[in-house]
Amino acid sequence: MAEHGAEEEEKVRASVAWRPGNAIKQAEQALIAEKTRVLRPFGLTVPQYVALYALSLAPGASGARLARLCSVTPQSMTTVLKTLESRGLIERHPSPDHAQVLVTRLTEEGSALLAGADAAAVAVERRLLGAFTSEEADRLRSLLERAIRTLADQGP
Repeated sequence: MAEHGAEEEEKVRASVAWRPGNAIKQAEQALIAEKTRVLRPFGLTVPQYVALYALSLAPGASGARLARLCSVTPQSMTTVLKTLESRGLIERHPSPDHAQVLVTRLTEEGSALLAGADAAAVAVERRLLGAFTSEEADRLRSLLERAIRTLADQGP
């Protein structure tokens, strides 16, 4: 029975090997798994880390703006922000311009935690880049950007 399962797995792998989406997804999963591993000692998930990092660059951002910056749904960002707020890593207050909008900022504790977490996440990115020459890394980035543009252009 296990032999049959192995044959099916190989059949699936062979049938999707030509598809670039498969390789992109596997690379993304490997990157997220490694970032998950290095962020665990900080008590952060990857989405929480990304939200803290975005807030460090865009202090006072609303949840909706953070969702756009982090490429997640507003509902997902709401969950992330509630967790970060309950841990004292961020604080949210009503906007002086729009009563329904909460502006979000890192707390001192959040900034301190982010410093260590960011160093760990950057080390993962540097390790990934270390697998390529600088020319290869530039080419990879360029190819991925082209893929994004191609897919963002609404086809027929």
